Amino acid sequence: MKERLVVIGNGMAGVACVEQILKHTQEFDITIFGDETHTNYNRIMLSSVLAGEKEYDDIVLNGIDWYQKHRINTKLGVRIADIDSAVRTVTDADGNVTAYDKLIFATGSSAFIPPMAGVDKSGVFVFRTYDDTRQLLELSGPGIKAVVIGGGLLGLEAARGLQVQGCDVTVVHLADTLMERQLDSIGGGYLRSKMEAMGIRVLCGRSTQALLGGTHVEKVLFKDGEEIDANLVVIAAGIRPNSALGKQAGVTVNRGIVVNDQMETSDPNIFAVGECTEHNGQLFGLVAPLFEQGKVLAATITGNRGPVFAGASPASKLKIMGVEVFSAGNFDCSRPGVEAIRYEDSSLGIYKKLVLKDGRLEGVILVGDASDDHRYMDWLRTNKDLSGQRRHLLAPPPAEDKGQDVASIPEGDTICGCLGVTKGDIIHAIHADGVCTMAQLKDKTRASTGCGSCTSLCKSLLRAVAPEFEEDKAKVLCDCVPFPQDKIREMIQSQRLKSVQDVLDIYGNGRGCEICKPAISYLVDVVWCGDHEEDRSARFINDRVHANIQKDGTFSVVPRMRGGVTTPAELRKIAEVAEKYNVPLVKVTGSQRLDLLGVKKEDLPKMWEDLGMPSGQAYAKGLRMVKTCVGDEFCRFGTQSALSTGIELERRLENLYTPHKTKLAVVGCPRNCAEATVKDIGLIGQDGSWQVVVGGAAGKGVRKADLLITVETTELALESAELFFQYYRENGHYLERSYDFVERLGMEKVRRETVYAVDEARQGLLDRLRKSKERSSDAWLERYNPRATQFVQIEPMETPVNEFAN
Repeated sequence: MKERLVVIGNGMAGVACVEQILKHTQEFDITIFGDETHTNYNRIMLSSVLAGEKEYDDIVLNGIDWYQKHRINTKLGVRIADIDSAVRTVTDADGNVTAYDKLIFATGSSAFIPPMAGVDKSGVFVFRTYDDTRQLLELSGPGIKAVVIGGGLLGLEAARGLQVQGCDVTVVHLADTLMERQLDSIGGGYLRSKMEAMGIRVLCGRSTQALLGGTHVEKVLFKDGEEIDANLVVIAAGIRPNSALGKQAGVTVNRGIVVNDQMETSDPNIFAVGECTEHNGQLFGLVAPLFEQGKVLAATITGNRGPVFAGASPASKLKIMGVEVFSAGNFDCSRPGVEAIRYEDSSLGIYKKLVLKDGRLEGVILVGDASDDHRYMDWLRTNKDLSGQRRHLLAPPPAEDKGQDVASIPEGDTICGCLGVTKGDIIHAIHADGVCTMAQLKDKTRASTGCGSCTSLCKSLLRAVAPEFEEDKAKVLCDCVPFPQDKIREMIQSQRLKSVQDVLDIYGNGRGCEICKPAISYLVDVVWCGDHEEDRSARFINDRVHANIQKDGTFSVVPRMRGGVTTPAELRKIAEVAEKYNVPLVKVTGSQRLDLLGVKKEDLPKMWEDLGMPSGQAYAKGLRMVKTCVGDEFCRFGTQSALSTGIELERRLENLYTPHKTKLAVVGCPRNCAEATVKDIGLIGQDGSWQVVVGGAAGKGVRKADLLITVETTELALESAELFFQYYRENGHYLERSYDFVERLGMEKVRRETVYAVDEARQGLLDRLRKSKERSSDAWLERYNPRATQFVQIEPMETPVNEFAN
């Protein structure tokens, strides 16, 4: 009969321990209790959820299928109320009794609430769980004055997320230096400067006395009498081990549940792991040592005694608001006999400090560049005499053997601190699973999926060990801004960069070119839903004058005809305008519109005024048109209303930019008269339903569109098209057509993150689309307030036109 193992706690430490137990044996009947209703997720990434960079599904570590696969009896949202260690039972809050042979406490920790009045007011939160994060997301936004009490890691990450959501954020910290346990005053100053440059106010050396207001918080009062406004407060002032159940069970408890080197408590049948533990007087707040605890406990409980937990090394490697921070050992320079070696570059935001005594490293701080952290950790661990290496302590000489650096790391050393992945784990994945790219490594081991600070070391290991290492293709935008578009998008969002010049000044060469400026202009626009500083000089000439330049320097004018539908009055206007301005050619386009070609630049605003019609955006990287058939309004084969649906779809999406030009079609039956199956988005009417297809092409190459979803109502078809449209806007690379986009991501991922996404994610896409739409306008209205030289006629060019010029 299998032994009954009960685990109280469904967080990262407890579940990671269970994963290790399952590697040793399957001979346990496992029950896991968790206070939260969610399966195990990565708490380290909650700040990315708060910042809008990730959704809940992105941070799940063990889905419900994992529990089912291992036949784990999962009790989610169930709190343990009583433990009787004499008869080995636990009783939950509903009175249900569960027997155990072995019990593991993995109860984690709770937020420490400093003694102050007003913490029970509405609008006051801690930041520990996904539910906390969801509440903060609901209340945060532009106009909200948020105060974060606590300048440690958790507080700074909360501040970053709230600021990205549009809040006016102030961080209040009791100590004079941010993250004073990891940084000295100079390192803390670099971090503070970074935060302030991003628009976050920092108040150090402040003691909070009370939170003021009625039922809802309105102000924060300091002990010196100063007050600041706040209608949202996050308390991130530290943590306390959840050890109450340990006391109830009768095991030894000091500040935490006391464990020995094998993770055993004073009761031979009870063990503990994670932030609830106390080992040799030490408590734990970072995740890396907790995974090490789990490995030791798994060996102990399965009868494979041998590994021991030696305690957490006094080291931490973190990524805060995009800044790498590494700290280890004792970096206090006030002690006798110690000396400090420092390097600073304020322009790059890099600070390095080494503390030595008798030629040996005692402490280290790295801010902005932590790439050499493993080298310093090795010196600390081995107490190596560095007297002969003084010239190369901060900048090692180039190694003749490029693999020497990673070869010096023991296999048991942790490479990814966020998820406890060791060098040995990575080597095993390479040999056993054929891993040879970073993407494969992330999938197999989860390494580098947390803060990302271990990525370079992971790549070095792949280069050294994988026989067929392949560098993941991360194409940079251009030499002016040497980052991939996904990274630039993340930097724009996380650092609230709202203009092209901001991006160029901070991450580029300050000038830009015809490649990067239009791309950055697009990214800034879509990230901020149109709420940005528009720099028209960063756009192509077509977008600057809202017409399509021709080879002779003249322009074509295409008024919008929604759904390809027009009226006799509009046709008369077009004819009159063509005659008045001596238009050389009027052409019926394949998009069911009329194109007036050969228009002089200086005539554009006057022609738009005379037409009195909106721009058809035939020049833009945006929605061009929605082509339609006549549908069931006239056609005897029609099963759905193509005309009214197509016109409504065009109204919802017109005047919005996309990564590349986007053409849509709506047909009223599968006869497909408007070629919906070769459009970027197509709606195909059927008897009683609509098919929504995406990623079609009919240009140089022909590609049949992929089925996104089949829905029963017209409104659901329109909504599905909107979901894909916004998803493409947010995730497509600039100048990437939709058909390349869906092939790059795969339709399963596209469906999962659009039409099959959870309600919150779907609504988020639609809300951001609506915000962008509300801030958009007909470009031809610029005729009333043109910029200087905007419509000055250019001279004809003998050479092909550079569409970025003019």
